[in-house]
Amino acid sequence: MSERRIRLDTPRDTRRHLVRRPSYDADAFGVFAESFARYMGTARFLLWMTIFVLVWIAWNLLAPSDLRFDQWPFMLLTLMLSLQASYAAPLILLAQNRQEQRDKVVAEQDRQANARAHADMEFLAREVASLRMAVGEVATRDFLRSELRGLLGDIEELSRPQEDPAAEPAAGERASGS
Repeated sequence: MSERRIRLDTPRDTRRHLVRRPSYDADAFGVFAESFARYMGTARFLLWMTIFVLVWIAWNLLAPSDLRFDQWPFMLLTLMLSLQASYAAPLILLAQNRQEQRDKVVAEQDRQANARAHADMEFLAREVASLRMAVGEVATRDFLRSELRGLLGDIEELSRPQEDPAAEPAAGERASGS
């Protein structure tokens, strides 16, 4: 059964087809196209293709005339190379399209990660600003020292006996004053 009939979330196609279209797995075909395009972009492919063409030309030039299968001007070789190129180009384009789709997905994931990182940085900046404001309201060590020195001075001043102006002068003062 085709994928279309197995799925219950898609409506059935009610049109009747006289000729049934071949079905294929697009993902598997895309994977094949990518592997083919990757192989065609290697030095190994170029080396094997060069050897193939050189053997073809050498055989058809040097072999006895009754064993040659592609006489000058190598029309069969030209036809084979054209056929190979006509299939290679769409396969390479398909592989590029699939890579472009993957790049779009990665770019979207990167954009989302950047947005989350930006939001986190803004949150942290607000937290640092609130900490700075809170620290600005906290008493510093120097402020506490100056306040304690002032209080210590006040305590020392209060603990000294105060001189009463109405009190009698001390004995030494009476002797010198009389």
